[in-house]
Amino acid sequence: MRGWRAAWSVAALLSAMASVALAADDPLRICLDEDRPPLSAHHRGKPDAGFDVLLAQAVAERLGRTLTIQWFESKLDEDSSPQLEANALLSDGRCSLVGGYALTQDSLVVPGMKTARLPDFAGATRDDRRRRVALGVLAPSLPYVYSPMTVVLGPKAGGRKISDIGDLAGLRLVIESGSLGDAILMTFDKGRLIDSITHLVPGRDDLLGALQRGDHDATLIDLARFDAHRAAHPDTALTASGYYYPIGANRGYVGLAGDGALIEAVNKALSALAAEGRIAEFGRQAGLTYLPPREPAILGDVWTKIIQR
Repeated sequence: MRGWRAAWSVAALLSAMASVALAADDPLRICLDEDRPPLSAHHRGKPDAGFDVLLAQAVAERLGRTLTIQWFESKLDEDSSPQLEANALLSDGRCSLVGGYALTQDSLVVPGMKTARLPDFAGATRDDRRRRVALGVLAPSLPYVYSPMTVVLGPKAGGRKISDIGDLAGLRLVIESGSLGDAILMTFDKGRLIDSITHLVPGRDDLLGALQRGDHDATLIDLARFDAHRAAHPDTALTASGYYYPIGANRGYVGLAGDGALIEAVNKALSALAAEGRIAEFGRQAGLTYLPPREPAILGDVWTKIIQR
């Protein structure tokens, strides 16, 4: 009996060592945007930080694998396509999952083009920046956070009560051209707010800086973006209205449709972490106004919904 126990103990130890070696040899590779605080941030001389970093570490731990983050840079401009960037990174094998992905039907459709360029990513060569990648089909995980649009008020409108987009009437509005907020404001009530809207060029003009200076009274942006502004400028004169636009998207992971087993394993990990309250805690640690996912898990035709409102 002692010999059997000793043999079992040795076998268990060898199995554990093999599992550790496998985890080291087969890390979970997740792509994250390097400049999207408080979701994810990767800056030279500073430790990696953000809600998605904490969550990725926990998911990898649940799967018994080490974590490798492939950082990439998503351009904030009218020509960028988060869908094509994510697909290119996955299809090129840079990672198995892209985190912080907005789960909408139109972001998960089969791409209308066969190839796309890679976004700039850590370790990219000159050839990487030139070549095009054959695209695959995307598959989503369960959502893990709800990401709404919110009205942010400038210093001259700080006391304004906002319970609907119509309450912005009479204010000087500012928005980035081509953004979701732009579509919402421009189409509201058959264009009632159009004459009050100033458009800025995304990636070139400083939207929240212009609002802070008092050049404008209000804007409509992603809640996490305002969280990042408050963290970077604790003395900001900008205030949260507390109003969330009723059409918002959940965020989750996205992988390739051929990696169904990985998506299933990730879903189990996310469900367990959510039940333990750890995902909400990661939001608190990262300075994110955490809101749990809402139905529908995958948002339908967002543009039609906006126009109909």
